Amino acid sequence: MANSPQAKKRARQNEKRFQVNKARRSRIRTYLRQVEEAIASGDKDAASAALKVAQPELMRGVTKGVYHKNTASRKMSRLSARVKALG
Repeated sequence: MANSPQAKKRARQNEKRFQVNKARRSRIRTYLRQVEEAIASGDKDAASAALKVAQPELMRGVTKGVYHKNTASRKMSRLSARVKALG
């Protein structure tokens, strides 16, 4: 356990940051799941609409430090390829 006041404060900050990041990650996963479900249903219009909404959320996760830039780009690339393949 943290003993110095500085370490105690840092522990509080880490916990708060963890909760914020956890909420962000959950929110992003929800958007990605909606895209996955639209792809599974075979509805190209719904899938592309869901992808359009999910893309800024995923990139916001990058700017906030929740995801690495390449990870987000890879996810977007794979999802968009699957939506495009619905044809």
